[in-house]
Amino acid sequence: MRFLMIIVALLLSACSTSYPNQAITGQDFPSVTGQTLEKESMAFPDDLQGKMSLLLIGYKQDSQFDIDRWLIGLDMTQTQVAVYEVPTIQGLFPRMFSPLINNGMRAGIPKPLWKGVVTIYKDGDQVQAFTGNENPNNTRVVLLNEQGKIIYFYDQGFSVDALNQLRALL
Repeated sequence: MRFLMIIVALLLSACSTSYPNQAITGQDFPSVTGQTLEKESMAFPDDLQGKMSLLLIGYKQDSQFDIDRWLIGLDMTQTQVAVYEVPTIQGLFPRMFSPLINNGMRAGIPKPLWKGVVTIYKDGDQVQAFTGNENPNNTRVVLLNEQGKIIYFYDQGFSVDALNQLRALL
């Protein structure tokens, strides 16, 4: 099994396209679809209309470290906002191995949190091109207003200052 995971990881990294990081504050988030770990379809930003929402977008497994720092910071400051972890993977091979990848995530994430983890495969390339994917270990922190417009974007890795800027907008 471990050998298979290594092969899958190599295949996933071999078929990704690099995009320069973008400044996307003020833009509308693109229409993309994904699936929660509860196997429910979700469309961004349509399913979030009417409420402020925070997307923590990760492009690699190693992004989870940065995502966890954001989640801890949000929890410790009692920040009240709907938060979605959004693993976003581009390429054909990841789609072929999506059941294996999703089962791996389910094994590492407590079941009560599955509804807030939305994996994007089919539209992964679109999201990565939109935000840029340089320094892919950094989370793409995207705060959407009630209409799906991006009012905050940060992709430099967790910092207390960035968390405070985000909280000021809420």
